[in-house]
Amino acid sequence: MLTYSTEELLEFVEETVPTRDIYKDELPTPSLILDLDVFESNVRTMEGFLRAAGQGIRPHAKTHKCPQIAKYQVKTGASGVCVARIAEAEAMCRAGVPGVLISSPVIGKNAVSRLMRLAANYPELMVVVDHPVGLAMLSDAAEAAGIVVNVVIDLDVGLKRTGALPGKPALELAELIMKKPHLKFCGLQAFAGCTHVPGFENRRSTSLEMMGRAVDTRRLLEKSGIEVPMLSGGSTGTYNIDSELSGVTEQQVGSYVFMDVDYRAIGGKRGPVFNDFGPALWVISTVVSHTYKYQVTLDAGLKSFATDRPYVPEVRGIAGVRYAFGGDEHGRLYLEYPSQEIKLGDRLDLMVTHCDPNVNLFDRIFCLRGNRVETVWTIEARGRS
Repeated sequence: MLTYSTEELLEFVEETVPTRDIYKDELPTPSLILDLDVFESNVRTMEGFLRAAGQGIRPHAKTHKCPQIAKYQVKTGASGVCVARIAEAEAMCRAGVPGVLISSPVIGKNAVSRLMRLAANYPELMVVVDHPVGLAMLSDAAEAAGIVVNVVIDLDVGLKRTGALPGKPALELAELIMKKPHLKFCGLQAFAGCTHVPGFENRRSTSLEMMGRAVDTRRLLEKSGIEVPMLSGGSTGTYNIDSELSGVTEQQVGSYVFMDVDYRAIGGKRGPVFNDFGPALWVISTVVSHTYKYQVTLDAGLKSFATDRPYVPEVRGIAGVRYAFGGDEHGRLYLEYPSQEIKLGDRLDLMVTHCDPNVNLFDRIFCLRGNRVETVWTIEARGRS
């Protein structure tokens, strides 16, 4: 799906040729680029794995904030997407993305009123609740709006961030929902938050223990006569762990579409590098200064890379170099033992450190098939955090 026409693409390379292909080496730097072949392979791999495991997939769109990507995920088998904020839900729903689940509680007059307007126009929309007070806010607003809002109980299985406690507290909340005519109970959600626990076996034992509490809670509700059609959870780092839990109906995987330096470091099932999915997202940068023999300066700095992780970007295809931040607009690349010569004007691809916040730094993604720009996708929900 083209977001820009060929003529509009040419604006990015400052030319006025009526029609022609645009190539990677013509793009401005720094730019966010997506390898479509790797991206599509990642989507097929995850969807195929979870389908074979008997689970659905509702990917988390907070990773990409892009309706075009969300629609592609739905087209290839996802039941919908998750979002973290009401503003992200607005962007996805209005772009025509079905099956949106807001995975964080919606609290406060502004957010609740926006939710009611959105739910009135998109009745498939779901939102989590984790407290009787928040539940009452939604119930009262839905009644005033004359609509029924779909709600999912968010469980705190150990992360201590959001969620009702598993077991009896969750049961009591479900029973309260069942008494509210303007709320419809749709199931449970749980996020263990152990996706970056290093080492597969450590991650496996942690996730199975924590998500097991959600499975037990689902069974408790069902024994109490409450149908629980959905238990949504999981993450990219635990996709092949939470798939072992028969009570989990779908996974909220997110970063698998892009991957990043941080994820590679958690370790995979078969080795020290988590490489189940390929790196599809890169920042392309230009060498703008080469005063010293031992370093060059790039035009991609703090404004181009997320800095919430202790890792730094990795250069594609070149060993023996080390990136370091050099300010808002610049990065230093130390030429320790470079595997190839790096010259002034060279354009380098750098793997992002943490894909979710990195995407949030850019307005668009240039999507490449080989070296040709096939399309440009707008990061519609960028900044809506």
